[in-house]
Amino acid sequence: MYELIFTFDSAYEAIAFWVAVVALAGFLLGGLFLVTRPTAEVVGHPKGLFLLFMAEMWERFSYYGMRALLIFYLVQHWAFSDSDASIIYGAYTALVYITPVIGGYLADRYLGQRKAVLFGAVLLTFGHFFMAFEGDGGQADPTINVFWAALALIIVGSGFLKANISVIVGQLYSRTDIRRDPAYTIFYMGINVGAATAAIICGYLGQSPEWGWSWGFGLAGAGMLIGLIFFVVGKPLLLGRGESQHPERIAGGREWGIYGVGLAMVAFCWIAIQFQDEVGVFLGTFGAALVCYVLAIATFQLPYGSYANAPRPAFMVFMAGAALLVLSMFFLVIGNEGAKWPAVIGGGTVLTVLVTQMIGKVAHDRDRIVSAMFLIIVSVVFWALFEQAGSSLNLFTDRHVDTQGVNASMFQSINAIYIVLLAPIFAMLWQGLARKGAEPSTPMKFGLALVQVGLGFLVLKWGAESVGVNIPTPVIFIFLIYLLHTTGELCLSPVGLSAMNRLAPTHMASLIMGTWFFASATGNFAAGLIAAATGAENVSEAAGKQLVLDVYGTVGWYAMGIGVAAMVISPLIKKLMHLDTLADDNVGDDLEGLSQAGLEQQEAGIHPATRPKG
Repeated sequence: MYELIFTFDSAYEAIAFWVAVVALAGFLLGGLFLVTRPTAEVVGHPKGLFLLFMAEMWERFSYYGMRALLIFYLVQHWAFSDSDASIIYGAYTALVYITPVIGGYLADRYLGQRKAVLFGAVLLTFGHFFMAFEGDGGQADPTINVFWAALALIIVGSGFLKANISVIVGQLYSRTDIRRDPAYTIFYMGINVGAATAAIICGYLGQSPEWGWSWGFGLAGAGMLIGLIFFVVGKPLLLGRGESQHPERIAGGREWGIYGVGLAMVAFCWIAIQFQDEVGVFLGTFGAALVCYVLAIATFQLPYGSYANAPRPAFMVFMAGAALLVLSMFFLVIGNEGAKWPAVIGGGTVLTVLVTQMIGKVAHDRDRIVSAMFLIIVSVVFWALFEQAGSSLNLFTDRHVDTQGVNASMFQSINAIYIVLLAPIFAMLWQGLARKGAEPSTPMKFGLALVQVGLGFLVLKWGAESVGVNIPTPVIFIFLIYLLHTTGELCLSPVGLSAMNRLAPTHMASLIMGTWFFASATGNFAAGLIAAATGAENVSEAAGKQLVLDVYGTVGWYAMGIGVAAMVISPLIKKLMHLDTLADDNVGDDLEGLSQAGLEQQEAGIHPATRPKG
């Protein structure tokens, strides 16, 4: 034990905790100093930027503080099995990725970004404070319903806030303002500071016997409340940005109707998070339908001008294959293995018609959408493996790793710290390679991302088995897997957002971006299923550890194989992108914050900001 005001299990834990506290306090005091200066701008930027920095820092602090503890809370407090807890975690993160699509749409059409962020912040504050109501624990405890409500509030609150706050940053500057990129760099520093410090501080409090869950979650709620206060008090610093572009649509009490829609979403998520299998059915069935719909537009509507002008036989065969695929996916995800071959036949029919149409008729927009769909499908595999961090990898670290006396949840900070250190290096690397004409193509980067995420699991498996499954795994291998996963993320996440925005025709930009995030949600749910496969009840510790390592070895090799395959066919996918004929037909369809997105895909917003002020 180690005493430094609080009681710590080791000097390493004490150092990490107090460094995080000092860093968070330093950014808080520095932000307060900047936004209270008597000038309209500080250090060359509007004070509104630093207001948004503070609000987002505390929002990310609350979200990642809760995320670091969630899988442990489910297993250790509510007594869910590893498998059930992992699926709940996967359903939760999947819903977190879907709601920004709705939050962004309601902000664009009705509320404006500022009111959407404010509403989201209120929901998040209540959600995080509800997490602090522990009850007696166990699934029979009625307090678990408060826990479900807390998750639902956080899911919907994140949807309203994350989809819109980064857009307001862009609205503080004109499109030609050279300060835009540095502004996003400053803004995303807030995201990373909040994420890195939260896992350490909230993780320590939540897993410490001296404090407990309510302190960890309560501190996350306090952080969100601080962010909300900053955002409300600092409204004048936003200079009128982020207001509704259609105030007539929320006049006469209709604004409260939009908030009612948000509360209805909370009720829906409260039910959905308790019935995770139904979330999987929705993602699998609707995902197949969405892919078929996008491909139908690309194959028949875009090349021929309308469905009526498309070749009838090919169209009917395509629709029959799509119907068979969607129906088969429904039965497949509810557990009917007999639907596997009908799904293969349906998917094969869709692909056959698509390929024959691509051979028979030249259409660049169609080809670009096909390349975007390829990237989207590859991203599902990546996120399914990357998102093991918060579930199975978190549990593995807690049970089977020599953490040197540091609580396992605190290791959730490593990814954010790596992002801070490596994102500038990757940005310079891509720029340097681009100047030499040697920058890898987007499909090649996706392949590299999959290879790295797979290699991370294989390195962990090798390291754990090299010392013996009966011996705690050296903590260096946890740092290595996070390093490889972070470098993989930096190859895919911001690059993927950029690709979706470039490849989608203007009138399909929101549809393609929505498909991208729906795929991310599917990947997160699949992550829960993979994590569930690592759960072993009523077996020895060594057997449980070996099961996890075997699963990691399997998914690691699959990821590397798929990654290599993606790299091999990347020249073909690049050719389908037709970059030589790509024109920026509407400068207003650029995604705000695109160049700086790193820690999370939602950072850049989820749809084109077509009406920026500046």
